[in-house]
Amino acid sequence: MTILEDLYSIAEDEEIEIYAFDLPFVGSLSTMETNGTCCIGIDPFAIDSHEEETVRLAHELGHCITGSFYNVYAVCDLRAKHERRADKWAIKKLVPKDELRCAVEAGFIETWELSEYFDLPEPFIRKAVTFYKEQARV
Repeated sequence: MTILEDLYSIAEDEEIEIYAFDLPFVGSLSTMETNGTCCIGIDPFAIDSHEEETVRLAHELGHCITGSFYNVYAVCDLRAKHERRADKWAIKKLVPKDELRCAVEAGFIETWELSEYFDLPEPFIRKAVTFYKEQARV
C-alpha cells in the first residue's frame, strides 16, 4: 500500500468524506460540519503530481484528525496555530523522525535526495527537516 492509499484509507476509517471540488485559489481545504463530521475538498486540476496530492491530503487530514480549524470571525483565533498543528500531523505521518534519521544515516542528506527517498516535494521535506530541528532544540 502506498502512503497516498494509506491516507485515503485513514480518511475512510475516520469517516472523512473527500470531494473533488473546484478550488482554484487554494487547491484543497477541510471543514468541520455542524454535526461534527469533517470533509475535505481537493481540486484535482490544482494538483500537479501524486506527491503534491499526498502532501495536500495529509495536511487536510491533519486538520480533521487534530480538530485544528479556525474561525475567521473569532478575533483571538490564530490561523497559524491551526495550520502548524495540521502540518505537524502531516510531517509525522509522511516523514517519521526515525525514518528520516535512517535515511540521513544511509547518506541521503540533500533535500532533493530526501525528496526522492520519501517521494515527496522538496519544499515539504525542507519543512519537515526544519520542524524536527526545532523539536530537537526544545
